[in-house]
Amino acid sequence: MRAEEKARLWLNASNIDEESKKQIENLLNNSDELEESFQIDLEFGTGGLRGLMGIGTNRMNKYTVGMATQGFSNYLKKEFDGDISVAIAHDSRNNSRLFAEAAAAVFSANGIKVYLFEELRPTPELSFAIRHLGCQAGVVLTASHNPKEYNGYKAYWSDGGQLVPPHDKSVIDEVKRINSIDEINFNSNTDLIESIGEEIDNAYLEMISGLSLSPDAIKSNSELKIVFSSIHGTGITMVPRALEKIGFTNVHTVKEQSVPDGNFPTVVYPNPEENEAMAIALSEATKIDADLVMATDPDADRVGIAVKNSKGDFQLLNGNQTGSLLVYYLLEKWNEKGMKGNEYIGKTIVTTELIRDIANSFNTTCYDTLTGFKWIANLIKQKEGKEVFIGGGEESYGYMIGESVRDKDAVASCAIIAEMAAWAKEQDLSVFDLLLKVYERYGVYYEELKSITKKGLKGAEEIKKMMSDFRSNPPKTLGGSEVTAVIDYLDEVKNKTDDKKAAVSFPKSNVLQYLTKDGTKVSIRPSGTEPKIKFYFSVMSKLEGGDFYKTEEKLKNKIHNLLNDLNL
Repeated sequence: MRAEEKARLWLNASNIDEESKKQIENLLNNSDELEESFQIDLEFGTGGLRGLMGIGTNRMNKYTVGMATQGFSNYLKKEFDGDISVAIAHDSRNNSRLFAEAAAAVFSANGIKVYLFEELRPTPELSFAIRHLGCQAGVVLTASHNPKEYNGYKAYWSDGGQLVPPHDKSVIDEVKRINSIDEINFNSNTDLIESIGEEIDNAYLEMISGLSLSPDAIKSNSELKIVFSSIHGTGITMVPRALEKIGFTNVHTVKEQSVPDGNFPTVVYPNPEENEAMAIALSEATKIDADLVMATDPDADRVGIAVKNSKGDFQLLNGNQTGSLLVYYLLEKWNEKGMKGNEYIGKTIVTTELIRDIANSFNTTCYDTLTGFKWIANLIKQKEGKEVFIGGGEESYGYMIGESVRDKDAVASCAIIAEMAAWAKEQDLSVFDLLLKVYERYGVYYEELKSITKKGLKGAEEIKKMMSDFRSNPPKTLGGSEVTAVIDYLDEVKNKTDDKKAAVSFPKSNVLQYLTKDGTKVSIRPSGTEPKIKFYFSVMSKLEGGDFYKTEEKLKNKIHNLLNDLNL
């Protein structure tokens, strides 16, 4: 069906409101915008919908949220007998509350009990709430760290993890069966909608407090100088409370960024991976000579940190570095108390192999999963009752500790990162000193991510062609080292195993990896949530003469050569 036909179907629907009608009429006079807005439909990526806000089938709006929720409702009623309940949360983005209430209306209209958070809350608390309340599913309205023009709809199953096969595709199949927005039941049943808040907050904070492994270190270093920014997002609701609950008393919240605001007025992108988003926090840290800087993205599932390096400057650690430090700290503490041998770490295939090396040194299994935290959650579900998940994460600044939450959890991560800093301080080490200690023991791993944005329908075709070209013409050498393996995850792939690397079968996924003789790993994949193709580079070297900066520079040059080899 052509974009104009789809637009006119919406225009003539009885469910459409007057403001939306006006927007559609305007689009009918703008062919390019009409094509972008109506030619294709938003589809579930890594757990749900995500897109630009606006009117149209390819935009985030009340109606696409309604169609997704109607389809989700239909599927839930097929999968479960008896009473069904869902939990709904939202972030600080423009329209997130509106979309959350629209979803609540549709679920309740379909006879499904809804627990709706009274106001914005972190995504990981939604995952916790699903499990705590015994819900069959959940939804959070967020576009994570995307620009302000975006919003999204992340769908969760009863285990608290985002949808994985067969559920994700089955929900979309149900959505595709809806031929008109008039098939969405927006007739809210308010008797089925229950507001939740403080009771879940307290249970969530109690769970996080139970993750603490070094209470004595916190007690000795309760005055650790911490700067925290929520970057206008949901982190402000829980992170300061979590830090206070486990014993930290000297937390400086960045006031300019503490007010939730979907326009993210102090940053270009609300992404704690970026120096620009961390600039105000870093300025505050310099003023007070902070020990630790932490910032969360709008839905508080990712956390970026900065610490003073050996030159006395504040340095942002990347997601691989923070994840490696967390895993090292967790395994040190678990090893102290004694492990049973059935514990494990989880990471994604594009995340640093340093985490595996650390796990191996503690005789602990490290499992790989596909990219996306839903796969780590699925791993935990598969291993539940047989093996114990200690923690893990992914390179994109998302970490999870323990099994009570089944998604990236920046709130719990902030608490344990701060505890790790206190534990290091007990040993007269800064967090950066601890990182150097890890590098001395395991070697310096250096990673870079290069993302190429290709917007719109034309961009999607260009990304498809790039993946096809890399598949059909893999390089023979990279960075002067022979390519020893090409792994295509669209084929049935099974990990080669050794003593510490258990075999994991992967569902088919549009990911390519090149492995070289010198240990270099290059991974290529289209993003599941953004119009991007991503290249993940990982190189390593022994710490040369104890000089971290010299070793790092050498590895940076190596990645520069890899970029040239791939014509990027």
